[in-house]
Amino acid sequence: MIATAPSLRVEPMDRETAFWNKLADRYARRAVSDEAAYQEKLEVTRRYLQPDMEVLEIACGTGSTAIALAPFVRHIRATDLSTRMIEIAADKAKSADIDNVTFEVAPADALNVPDAGIDAVLAHNILHLLADRDAVIADIHRMLKPGGVLVSSTACVSDMMWPLRLIVPVGRFLRLFPAIRVFSAAALKGSLENAGFEIDHEWQPKKNAALFVICRKGPSV
Repeated sequence: MIATAPSLRVEPMDRETAFWNKLADRYARRAVSDEAAYQEKLEVTRRYLQPDMEVLEIACGTGSTAIALAPFVRHIRATDLSTRMIEIAADKAKSADIDNVTFEVAPADALNVPDAGIDAVLAHNILHLLADRDAVIADIHRMLKPGGVLVSSTACVSDMMWPLRLIVPVGRFLRLFPAIRVFSAAALKGSLENAGFEIDHEWQPKKNAALFVICRKGPSV
């Protein structure tokens, strides 16, 4: 009997990585869609930061947020599943003379962080892309110190106008979009509260925009 080589099975994470790697250079050149809202989110986030903080960013993309917030904390560990995104981010930090950000290739659901080991977690434009957001949110809660904060900005597609809700599955079918999970702002806040977070700040710049939420892990009892 002649043995045959096993067929190569492409895992979903591999497809997502390939999607973001392909998009990375174009993403880096693209202007922020709402610069005023982005700057407001940065300003609000800075109010929660302290110079001695250890921060984790999940899905850092090309590093813009980590670089903008780096001067206000001790260190940021910025992660993304895309190798190309991380390469671009590291080059941007070097050009900006930012030396307290460590960029690392790592998916959101496979981070090695000890219990109560982080002061703040940034998770922008990622919770709606996760297969199991509740598991990742629970893991973020575990890794945060008591009183630590989670800062997130999330597209709640279920609340958007129906043409936008229609675009999501069509774009995914045509491989123009990554896998986007459809849920409401109420469902997202429910996930955060069920994990043990207390919502401290929420803001939606305009209709159909991502929901910006800052929530806090309560003190241990």
